Amino acid sequence: MDESIIKKLESSSDNDVIGTLVDFNKKHAQSFSFPELGLPLKKNLVSLLFKQLSSNPNARIVCLETIRILSREKSQIEDLFTKQTISVLVNLAGLIAGEEEIQKHCTLVSDPKVIVEAQKCLCNLIYNSKFVQGSCCNNGCIEGILLRLRTYKDPDFPHDVKFFDMRMLFLLTALCAEIRPKVRSELHGLIYLMEVLDLILKDSLEVKVDTSKEGHCLRDSEVDMACEVLKCLFNLTVSVEKGDMEEEEEAHYMRLVSILHDILLSDTKSAEKKEELQSHTIDLLTTMPMSTYEELLTPVLRPEDEKDNPMVFEGMDMEAVGILLSFLERRLEKPNKTYKEILSPILTTLSECCRYNGTIRKYLRKKILPPLKDVMNRPEEGSTVRNRLVKLMTSPVFDVKELVADFLFVLCKENVGRLIKYTGYGNAAGLLANRGLMLGGGGRSAVYSSESEDSDTEEYLAYKDKINPVLGCYQDPPPNPLDGMTEEQKEYEAMQLVNMMDRMSSCSFILCRDGLIQPMRVGTDGKPHSVGHILELQNSGAQPPSTQQDGDSD
Repeated sequence: MDESIIKKLESSSDNDVIGTLVDFNKKHAQSFSFPELGLPLKKNLVSLLFKQLSSNPNARIVCLETIRILSREKSQIEDLFTKQTISVLVNLAGLIAGEEEIQKHCTLVSDPKVIVEAQKCLCNLIYNSKFVQGSCCNNGCIEGILLRLRTYKDPDFPHDVKFFDMRMLFLLTALCAEIRPKVRSELHGLIYLMEVLDLILKDSLEVKVDTSKEGHCLRDSEVDMACEVLKCLFNLTVSVEKGDMEEEEEAHYMRLVSILHDILLSDTKSAEKKEELQSHTIDLLTTMPMSTYEELLTPVLRPEDEKDNPMVFEGMDMEAVGILLSFLERRLEKPNKTYKEILSPILTTLSECCRYNGTIRKYLRKKILPPLKDVMNRPEEGSTVRNRLVKLMTSPVFDVKELVADFLFVLCKENVGRLIKYTGYGNAAGLLANRGLMLGGGGRSAVYSSESEDSDTEEYLAYKDKINPVLGCYQDPPPNPLDGMTEEQKEYEAMQLVNMMDRMSSCSFILCRDGLIQPMRVGTDGKPHSVGHILELQNSGAQPPSTQQDGDSD
């Protein structure tokens, strides 16, 4: 497209303009940059397109398609689009209107295809330009989206319009953090978005054939819509201080977690969509107040439902928690390169659930850290969830290593002896060193129940005295190096040892005197402290962690 074609567009009839733009759109359907078009030519083209939008209603869709293609290129957007042209797009998207007009679908644009194309243009421009982000935060665009949320109950309302409304809201709340409080509180965005999720679940309710009970089965389009809403809710809640909430605000979060519980239990038409839906649900769970995690559990009201049901634990239906555990297992099977991104949300969610809810912690401990029977293999060797998690405790990815260690520590009620029993001192050393627990003790940041949860197995008790606490497994006693030696050889080796110790003492004295070596000892806080005299080392009677009592009771 050169200047001659621009002139042709300016002088052609409406049908010829549409044909020329259709050819351009087909040619550049997959293009993301246009080096052959200089800035003056682009300005003329964009100006022409907006003139056609106002004067030729039949060309609206094709003009918007061309604008959408041009808006993919990040550079020069601010030179091509102004506040006035952005307002035109917002108007074509049906978002600049009064509350009564939006409620009655009486906006200036009635063609859903035009609305969707305008929304797509705005999505590209918002993503690529801070100027457009600022314009859409102040031109009524966000207010229009929140007003239109109220009309989603209409069964005839086009799905694509709702989807791109949510996509625009997600982009604006993600890229413009300053508008989140306004959307959340002033415009009641949190409540309206929860109602959208409720509506999706209501529409997807059907009777499951395998259980003869009602359940939710979401179509792919409903999953896509739910994921966009979950992403918007994440943006609105991620930076909120959850410490001292008012009763009404906490009630909103309790309701939201209850909705997330239903989403976790929902079925989908494809496994890929279910994985995506669960991933966004777990991301949102990481931002919820800890007191709301109890909504993931539902009481079992009929005693007959508890019989032979593995998902019932202490009178609670643990199906949602079981789904979270299954999600973790699937993520542990993925390649190491993506561990940080794929494991952080689920590990954070499970850790916080266990830290503040005893029922969830005991259920997950039963599944992940059952009474120890395999004492012949190292904790990191094997294919169980425990084996895979312990292996990650020495991962080179620091964030993953810390999250995994914290999760296992919480499952052990932050008891050092119990953690070492299940993971080995070598794997747990990093966590214990960082928290100053090398000599044992507890990092009680939460209040745990004091009852004993299980006892040592026969297999563990049979080999307990021969388990290497560093490795975390049974180790054959090493052979006696003196076996087979004559008395003269033993005396010779003893004298060699005495001589070496004498030389080491002399070297240490010189190095310490010159300040090259600073003697240290581990203090009561589990951290190293400098020693002023050798007698301090002799008088230090700290017990190594391996001598701690490793029983399960507190």
